[in-house]
Amino acid sequence: MSFPSGPTHAPPSFDSGNLNDPRLAAALKTLELTVRRRLDGVLHGDHMGLIPGPGSEPGDARMYQPGDDVRQMDWSVTARTTHAHVRQMVADRELETWLVVDLSASLDFGTADCQKRDLVVAAAAAVTHLTSGGGNRIGAVVANGEQLIRIPARSGRVHAQTMLRKIATTPHAHDGVRGDLRAAVEALRRPQRKRGLAVVISDFLGDIDWQRSLRAISGRHDLLGVEVLDPLDLALPDVGDVVLHDPETGRTREFSVTPTLRSDYAKAAQQHRNQVEAALRSCGAPVMELSTDRDWITDVVRFVSTRRHTFGASTAGRVPRQ
Repeated sequence: MSFPSGPTHAPPSFDSGNLNDPRLAAALKTLELTVRRRLDGVLHGDHMGLIPGPGSEPGDARMYQPGDDVRQMDWSVTARTTHAHVRQMVADRELETWLVVDLSASLDFGTADCQKRDLVVAAAAAVTHLTSGGGNRIGAVVANGEQLIRIPARSGRVHAQTMLRKIATTPHAHDGVRGDLRAAVEALRRPQRKRGLAVVISDFLGDIDWQRSLRAISGRHDLLGVEVLDPLDLALPDVGDVVLHDPETGRTREFSVTPTLRSDYAKAAQQHRNQVEAALRSCGAPVMELSTDRDWITDVVRFVSTRRHTFGASTAGRVPRQ
């Protein structure tokens, strides 16, 4: 494991190793302090999630008032009283959060300040430290294409630190092993979890075969998608002849990067991102975008603060960059 010598906004670099490595503990401690320091004042209360909402448990019914959400109509009370009523919702005192962490081979890559894998761990740490207080529980399903690791949801700082260490030290997949995000999402569906928040962290590259599974989860949980990108996921530089290797298929090919190839690549990349965004939106999941060439913690702060100030409006989709 090594620490980056570049910009200070990059997360620490993680490598597969010993769970008890003191450098790993130091890196995770740095992440925790960074998240808590930068988000101080953005979040308030012990039971606030990353995605604010009206609550998940039914409360008392009251008379309908203009502006109330018609989806909260209580039809049985309305029929009984002949006056429109809505059912108020109250938040659980304890939040259960589940992370779906994609660590397939396409994330063992980065051309800017860090690897995408490092950003995945940073995103997991941010969600953990934002949601694990006040007796809240957090668990994870970690997938690298070769193995699926289930970490039960528990509360407490020791559990949170242990979970993040397991995520950070998940072995790299062997060459030629494809990632399977759908299987990871399916692992979250069964057995059925307590109603709460589900966060999917991935670069979402590859086939969009996870949409149906994620939509099924959205019927029980609030959803958040965290898209982890590198500049080369979006555009090819003008570098002439190159040799490219795909770790998920094991194929190596030589290309001549021409203006036509660059244009076709950029169009295909943008089309895929639009499809991913549409698929996540159809599941009711807002998207927090992190990139290896940007200050990741600033993106997290902007996302959280924007969601808090715009809840109630139509906020599904990406938070625009500033």
